[in-house]
Amino acid sequence: MKTELLPADHAGIQKAVELLRQGEIVAIPTETVYGIAADATNGTAVKKIFEAKGRPQDNPLIVHIGDLAMAEGLVAEIPPRAQKLAEAFWPGPMTIIMPRGPRVCDEVCAGLDSVGIRMPSHPVVREFFRLGAVPFAAPSANLSGSPSPTNAQDVFSDMNGRLPLILDGGESQVGVESTVISVAGDQPVLLRPGYITKEQMEAVLGEEVLLSPAILEKLKEGERPRSPGMKYKHYAPKANITILKGSLAQFADHVKKAADQPGVWCLCFDGEEKLLPVPCVTYGIKGDGVSQAHELFRSLRELDERGAQTVYARCPELDGVSMAVYNRLIRAAAFRVVEL
Repeated sequence: MKTELLPADHAGIQKAVELLRQGEIVAIPTETVYGIAADATNGTAVKKIFEAKGRPQDNPLIVHIGDLAMAEGLVAEIPPRAQKLAEAFWPGPMTIIMPRGPRVCDEVCAGLDSVGIRMPSHPVVREFFRLGAVPFAAPSANLSGSPSPTNAQDVFSDMNGRLPLILDGGESQVGVESTVISVAGDQPVLLRPGYITKEQMEAVLGEEVLLSPAILEKLKEGERPRSPGMKYKHYAPKANITILKGSLAQFADHVKKAADQPGVWCLCFDGEEKLLPVPCVTYGIKGDGVSQAHELFRSLRELDERGAQTVYARCPELDGVSMAVYNRLIRAAAFRVVEL
């Protein structure tokens, strides 16, 4: 298959909409990361996503809509909590898990009785819907398990020959996937942290949002993922990553012991690279989760491009947007974390 890489102008978006309506898959920019889109009501089209990515079929997908009216039939109901969150944060980088409706195909939900719905804010996606796009399912536009792409060229590196069209809409603004919150049960539960934080959602809902244990820990044996991004290893470069928790001085001392081995690199914060004894790639400002989120996936891909084999990573904080960064990084590291 020949893959076209087109600018996300009117002609490019119109072509993508037509392909989507014909049951094809296309890669498009969103404010979080680039995604592979397919008609969420067409099981045959959605299967093409799994094939292109090499994605396990037990991993549910998120459905993207242009307005609340489009959710009709995709969800069985819009619970009051979901209504509050939608009014506060949509369009934006938040996915709300609700009871599924009859219109969404089984392939999207991976056998679950719920479905994740999101209303993106990216101008290309807004134009996508204005030109008649159907509700679409879209995971990140990468090979399954590898770092999510935040620009069209990284999508092309993974997806060339696997889908007909990639729209180039520039760099993604956020850099990590959407926050995922479930309101399908008795209490709201955060399943995947993102740019919209636990604290922001609690302020809107006026109640505690519970944290799924799977945010910071592995899924239990036999436990099914209720959200994308809950798998054991995910977002990972080819290099083996180990997160080191401790001060910069402790980090530097630990790295020195391995500095004479081939292929050792560090993933550190801006400005720290000059204090470390091996080559480094940086991923944002220390203590600034927003900048770390924006740079993380591109930095993980850069480590592969530079031939890194073993990577020691500085540890982000565990609150606010930094929780989203840590959640992605521990999965990229296959949960290898060392307390210094």
